[in-house]
Amino acid sequence: MSNPERSKRHQIVIVGGGAGGLELATKLGDKLGRKQQADITLIDAALTHLWKPLLHEVAAGTMNSYEDELSYLAQAHWHHFYFRLGRVGDLDRERRVVSTEPTLDEDGNVFIPSREFHYDTLVFAVGSETNDFGVEGVREHCHFIDRRNQADAFHQHLLRCFYKAHTRTTDLRPGQLGIAIAGAGATGVELAAELHDATHQLATFGLDGVNPDEDIQISILEAAERVLPALPERLTDQVTNQLHKLGVDVLTSERIVKATAEGFHTESGHFIPAEIKVWAAGIKAPQFLAEIDGLETNRVNQLAVERTLQTTRDENIFAIGDCAACPQDDGEFVPPRAQAAHQQAATLVKTIRRRLQNEPPLKYTYVDYGSLINLSRYTAVGNLMGGITRKWTGSVVIEGLMARLMYFSLYKMHQLALHGAARVIMTTIANVLTRRAKPRMKLH
Repeated sequence: MSNPERSKRHQIVIVGGGAGGLELATKLGDKLGRKQQADITLIDAALTHLWKPLLHEVAAGTMNSYEDELSYLAQAHWHHFYFRLGRVGDLDRERRVVSTEPTLDEDGNVFIPSREFHYDTLVFAVGSETNDFGVEGVREHCHFIDRRNQADAFHQHLLRCFYKAHTRTTDLRPGQLGIAIAGAGATGVELAAELHDATHQLATFGLDGVNPDEDIQISILEAAERVLPALPERLTDQVTNQLHKLGVDVLTSERIVKATAEGFHTESGHFIPAEIKVWAAGIKAPQFLAEIDGLETNRVNQLAVERTLQTTRDENIFAIGDCAACPQDDGEFVPPRAQAAHQQAATLVKTIRRRLQNEPPLKYTYVDYGSLINLSRYTAVGNLMGGITRKWTGSVVIEGLMARLMYFSLYKMHQLALHGAARVIMTTIANVLTRRAKPRMKLH
């Protein structure tokens, strides 16, 4: 049943169930849906939600995606909003309607037809995807981990490569178990550390015939002069040193110009042999936003929004998270980070409640609380900002156990926004109690 058939209440449609979109739907459902002050509908092309910053762990197999996924339908039932499966492909601003494309099964047959959803307030929270920059061969020969199904697919590919090497009757080809990661942002460096751990565990669990220290070379390629170029240099130096300790080959100032089945070619003339390749270099918003009923977008398809998070050409349409180009006071734009999506969702809850009272929207101000990089079970590093830290020191660099605890708390904050304290505490205790009964890595 589509929105117009339900009621004459204010219709709020949220497109995208990532961190920002799902938190927004949950909070609006609790505050407005429960009291029947508005109808809230969340539209997503997947059936389940998984926090995107965890996808590198799913890809490496150090996290089981089936244990941490959240059903949109269950969350909607518990928190008084509606979930509708589908991929939005069209917008009619004059009629205030968004349309979904037909949903297909594995054989290409339509099982959900195209549908229309009327809105009074529309929010795009569709996140981002990896930008291949048009580099030759990337789409054909590289894996991406923008979505849970892509992370699962890479994990299966990794297992197949190791089983194949385990049962081989000839010598390994050069680069057969070489792993090359394009992009040394947070995803790239965290994935490299997780893969180092995962490949050693695979050998430990009995895939003999593969020596992780001799047969596997993990490489990171970055076009900038250092890894994590958006973060403080002291932090990136610590990360680089730890990666070197793990035996990861860190190649900076290396721009990739071509990907082949055998490896990466760089602008400087180097060739990095690697039959297992991941592209994590840069992001862009989904392409359909650049073609959707005249809304203003930038060169990476992000919707241009005001400080109120309203799109520049339609006050009834908002955008949050990675798909929004939101200006700051200093002339820069809000960075595409999970903490920004979380903050914007909190601001937009207040704004939408004010809209129902015919009050003006609130302006969003980004607060940078710092950055945390988790290098698997080895260590974590980060810089904390905000509050007393910002007032007296600007930022504080942390590492080791303290940084790992802070990184762990980020996911718990997301869970708290979705489930509340009681459920998060109980599930955390259950996970701790059952951890020793399971291998650290998903082996299937």
